[in-house]
Formats: sequence, structure tokens, C-alpha cells
Amino acid sequence: MSKNITGVIITLNEENNITECINSLKQVCNEVIVIDSNSKDKTVELAKMAGATVYVQSYLGDGIQKNYGLQFANNPWILCLDADERLTLELVEAIKSLDLESVSCEAFTMPRRNYIGSRWIKRCGWYPDYCTRLFNKEKTQFKNVKQHAYVEAKAPQKLKADIIHYSFKNIGELFAKPGRNFSSRAAKIMYQKGKRANSFSPFLHGLNAFFRKYLVQFGFLGGIDGLTVSISSAVNSYLKYAKLLEFQRDPKVLQAEDFNKVW
Repeated sequence: MSKNITGVIITLNEENNITECINSLKQVCNEVIVIDSNSKDKTVELAKMAGATVYVQSYLGDGIQKNYGLQFANNPWILCLDADERLTLELVEAIKSLDLESVSCEAFTMPRRNYIGSRWIKRCGWYPDYCTRLFNKEKTQFKNVKQHAYVEAKAPQKLKADIIHYSFKNIGELFAKPGRNFSSRAAKIMYQKGKRANSFSPFLHGLNAFFRKYLVQFGFLGGIDGLTVSISSAVNSYLKYAKLLEFQRDPKVLQAEDFNKVW
């Protein structure tokens, strides 16, 4: 492989995705590292079979977990994907054409196609959804935050080829994940940071999320999927602040919650 790039993936119970993700990265990477958060399925076994080096680390939070993997990389250039993401053939060719030994920039950003099932969602801010995923670890890394981490690059160069993100298998999963994962994690993080909600917060934030997706980000042009994504965003925002408010007003719920575990 002519490109000295290390692929990094963080995982938790990704047996249905990990092999394809590793194979996608191996098109441009001569090394792939998986940081697994104590998966209970066959993620680790399948990752090793696909040729990745696996390290197990209990989940530290999004950016912190991704940065943890950088210490094991033998190359300065890192290409980080989530397990449900893939490189398009166009992006593979774009990366192969780069002269990474002489470029002056510290990172490259690329648009991401987000899917529900086989449907590419082009509205609601879901496209182009630029993500900085190829970067020089000696110059930058992910922001050390537990949620919504991003590479702290000053002026990343844009690549005109996409990452594919199989965000949700179906609409049911679109609505199930906010309730199960995203909103609970966000509420915990906000509470730990000292943020507080009032009785109006869940409704107002939910309403704002809907109008932002449906009107400002042109979800109304996306047909039923645009409306569905907008409603899902509203539900997620409502639940996030409702759960934060619950921590404040119900000592029994607060006491039962494990804030050392964000999922």
C-alpha cells in the first residue's frame, strides 16, 4: 500500500458493520486499529479476522475515545470512520491521489451522505454534512469532549467525494435511538456541566429543533422523509431537556442514574 495512513474505528457491539468498515478503510490504509468498548457480540473477533488490531477500552466519551486510539497508530496520518460508515469509490481515488508527505494542511474534510435504509437524506442539514476525518495526528486531533466530537483543524482542505453513513436501518430505529441513547447521553453530559432546564425547556427546544430542520434546513422539500427527520429531531431535543429536568426534580431518578456510564 502506497499510502501510510492508519484507519481508526471505535466500536460497541458492531458485529453487523465492522467487517465492511475495515475492508473499506483497507482500500487506502496500511493499518487499521479498532478501539472496542467491551462489546458483548462478535465485534472483536470479526475485527481481528478482517485484519485490524484491536484494543479494548471502556467508553470514555466520543472525542476522548477516538483520541485514545491515536497512540497506537504507526502513521502520522489518521482516517477515522464510525463502524456504520464507508468510503465511496470516488473518495478512495481522491485519497489515493493525495501527496500526504508534502501537503501543508493538517486535515481534510469531506461531505457525508446520511441514509435511512437505502434512502439518501439530502435535506434537514443531513447533506453535505462535512466531516473532517483525515488528519495528521502530529498537528491536530479530536476535541476531547464526550459528545459531538470534531477534529480541531484550523483550515481543513475539502475533498470533493463522499463518505457514506448508514445512519439508521429504518424509521423505527430513527426514533428508537434518541430515546435509548442520544437524549440520555446528552442529558447526563449537560447535568454534569451544570446546565439546568425549566418547565418550558423541553417544549421550546423541541419546537425550535423541528422548525430548524423543517424550515431553515428545507426539510419540507424532502417529502415524508424530511418531515420524519424533523419530527425525530424535535423528539430527541424534547427528551434531552425533559430528562435533564427530571434529574433536577426527582432525587430518586438522580440517585439511580450512573453518571460514570454515558450510555
